[in-house]
Amino acid sequence: MPAAGWMLLGIRPNLGYSGKPMGSDPEKGQPGDLAAAARELERLLQVMARLRGEGGCPWDREQDLRSLRPYLIEEAYEVLDEMDRVSYGGKWNGLCEELGDLLFQIVFHAQLASELGEFGMAEVCRAISEKIVSRHPHVFGETKVAGPKQVLHNWAQLKAKEKRRKTGTEGSVLDGVPSGAPALQRAERLTEKASRIGFDWPDLRGVREKLNEELSELDLAIESGERDQLEHELGDVLFALANLARFIGTPAEDALRQANRRFTERFHYIEEGLRAAKIPFGKATLEQMDELWQRAKQREKA
Repeated sequence: MPAAGWMLLGIRPNLGYSGKPMGSDPEKGQPGDLAAAARELERLLQVMARLRGEGGCPWDREQDLRSLRPYLIEEAYEVLDEMDRVSYGGKWNGLCEELGDLLFQIVFHAQLASELGEFGMAEVCRAISEKIVSRHPHVFGETKVAGPKQVLHNWAQLKAKEKRRKTGTEGSVLDGVPSGAPALQRAERLTEKASRIGFDWPDLRGVREKLNEELSELDLAIESGERDQLEHELGDVLFALANLARFIGTPAEDALRQANRRFTERFHYIEEGLRAAKIPFGKATLEQMDELWQRAKQREKA
């Protein structure tokens, strides 16, 4: 790998005893080949510069940070869709393609910053490498940890030190959870971050009892019919569910997304069944639709 390639990335290759980048396969360029990864990233950066340069693509040349925001979110969600497919037995090819689309968005933003003299892709790579190394002293230093929980505890302390060094204040343990993130995901992340300094239930039983308590309060709100109270108590129930999801290791956002997928597939089955029976939409009875729903569930089990 030419030295220029590593310099472009802003990193130094991780050399093994052979003097070659660890995991590389110069002849085949298989997964894990650091030299091939650096070459392809360099090529992608050159493609991006060409698109934005004189004689480049008119659409790409007129984009800015504000116009690119929806595309970044869209590509992230498409990656998530492919992750779901792979997790349930699908092929990896689609995930590779969508990760590339997401990477292109990152390269695009770095190119915009570079044109303004702010930073480039090398700084992006260098910054995340330095952050990850500094927050893993048990891997890159001499620190010893007993397990994953201590890793998270140390992470919170190291992050607070970094914040104090940069701003003069430690900030909040809850910092870093985007306010625009999906609400269930944000709730889970907030409780996870709070748990790193010991603000947490001692066991699952307490979490489950809290959910029962919140459900009882929601029942009272339903009886009252008062809008603000309903919103308040329903929010508490959802927050308690997100916390329960964290405790049992099943992210609430993922679980709900899969429930949405099942509902969509089953409802499509109902629509197909009604079309086959020549029953117009809106004319089917609840019993007819429920029968098709149960068939869809049985098909899933089969």
